[in-house]
Amino acid sequence: MKPDDPLLRILACPLDKGPLALIAADDALYNPRLRRRYPIVDGVPQLLPASGEQVSAEEHERLLARMQTVGGTPGAAGSSEGEGRP
Repeated sequence: MKPDDPLLRILACPLDKGPLALIAADDALYNPRLRRRYPIVDGVPQLLPASGEQVSAEEHERLLARMQTVGGTPGAAGSSEGEGRP
């Protein structure tokens, strides 16, 4: 999946229905609000709730930095919304 793929505009997190950011280097989609990463396998996003994995605070910071560098989904990069959530 590429950063300019129009599919990215309509994909949403299966849990909070919010936008996801593409982390191209990790071949994954990321929800910074819930700190959940969803894999992309053979070009197909795995967006079942059970497919997502919770990331640690350190991994969250790394992914936020990567989103800002790569130019993740508009409005998602650097979002601090939901910081107090597990």
